[in-house]
Amino acid sequence: MLLRYFYDEKLAHASYLVGCQASGEAIVVDPSRNIEQYVKAAEAEKVDIVAATETHIHADFVSGAREIAARFQAILYLSDEGDENWKYQNLDGLQSQLLKDGDVFSIGNIDFTVMHTPGHTPESISFLLTDRGGKADKPMGIFTGDFVFVGDVGRPDLLEKAAGFTGTAAAGAKDLYYSLERFKKLPDYLQVWPAHGAGSACGKALGAIPTSTVGYEKQFNWALQFSNEEAFVKELLDGQPEPPTYFKIMKHVNKVGPALLKDLALPQEISIEELQASITNGNTVIDTRSAEDFAQGHLPGSLNIPFTRSFPNWAGWLVDYNHPVSLVASSERISEIVQSLRSVGIDHIPAYVHADAISASANITLQSSRSVSPKEMLKQLEAKNVHLLDVRGLNEWKEGNLPGAIHIMLGTLPNRLTEVPADQKKPIVVYCASGVRSAIGVSILQANGIENVLNLDGGIERWQAEVETLGV
Repeated sequence: MLLRYFYDEKLAHASYLVGCQASGEAIVVDPSRNIEQYVKAAEAEKVDIVAATETHIHADFVSGAREIAARFQAILYLSDEGDENWKYQNLDGLQSQLLKDGDVFSIGNIDFTVMHTPGHTPESISFLLTDRGGKADKPMGIFTGDFVFVGDVGRPDLLEKAAGFTGTAAAGAKDLYYSLERFKKLPDYLQVWPAHGAGSACGKALGAIPTSTVGYEKQFNWALQFSNEEAFVKELLDGQPEPPTYFKIMKHVNKVGPALLKDLALPQEISIEELQASITNGNTVIDTRSAEDFAQGHLPGSLNIPFTRSFPNWAGWLVDYNHPVSLVASSERISEIVQSLRSVGIDHIPAYVHADAISASANITLQSSRSVSPKEMLKQLEAKNVHLLDVRGLNEWKEGNLPGAIHIMLGTLPNRLTEVPADQKKPIVVYCASGVRSAIGVSILQANGIENVLNLDGGIERWQAEVETLGV
């Protein structure tokens, strides 16, 4: 048997290629939309991808399962648990087998036994893997999807907060409690292969190591220490971070099936004048340059989301999926950026402008952004000549904030602009922990016509170091 691990740091998403060398067959578990990585690995291992499977209908990325099915005429093994709201659709023309608790399917000499593990979602299933090729008659590990992570468990509130299914958070938490009771009965030696690592919004305290064991999680995973359902539900639902708004869209996309990549057009390079006209026409432009470059000069109305590890997450939060998205990006990275956007279902990307064209243009009036140091802001605060806007997460806000600040989490800012102080005589200072998220927040405000805005350089961390600690 072979087992290959793949990890997308931008989405904190783990997927797996499992192969049987004896039969020359392989399956991909919880595949991402970028299936080329599995294709290359399968070719190197001299196995053919004959199947793909998912532990549930994912909400945080576009699944590559149907991409695999279309490319290789592979069979899809998908959950048939949950009610009518959580059934896969549009499977006509695809080979598929719907799965219930206790079902077994095989890839060569490798058996996958289905274990229904509701809680994170009603249709969630896990897979116990048994390698009969090694003469084993007991499973060696379990693919848990978003059920059990290293040090955490899948959050049950996404259906209610992101997908709008009222009342499902508490019900999901109760389901998860009993799924975990079943998990506790598994042998300690079983390896645990989850679908996410640290940084995923599918839990609140995921560990940063890729795998674990059932026995280790029984001892050290906080969620497995409860023997009382009510106490577990209360603790599980408390302090969950804000779910990204695009999760609802991803659920729908993966339920009905995404477009195939071969049917999507690549963005075409256009002039800066054409890009400016698209903004005037109401289209979205994401400038992927660094916050520093963006601040020096950018197209009015453009949104700055630097192409860093958090790029697809913030793009999913902030982009209107009903409008085309054009880019300011380097030609060398355009393919990588497009792939990242498509990983969260942003498929309509008609055009881009080379990043160098922004600073080189003599025909376009650029807009700049300004920052303010903690010392400078202190003077403005003392003179009561500033508004403060905190764009951190709710849990960060609760841990401490600057006096007089209003709180609007960055991802919700485009839909809450009416809450931003209307008095433009005083500057609005936007802050986060370090100045990274607040720089994006400044670009959102500027793009919506709020021009008297500043970014707190270094964020609240620098403020605490220079003002609170040193008493500057």
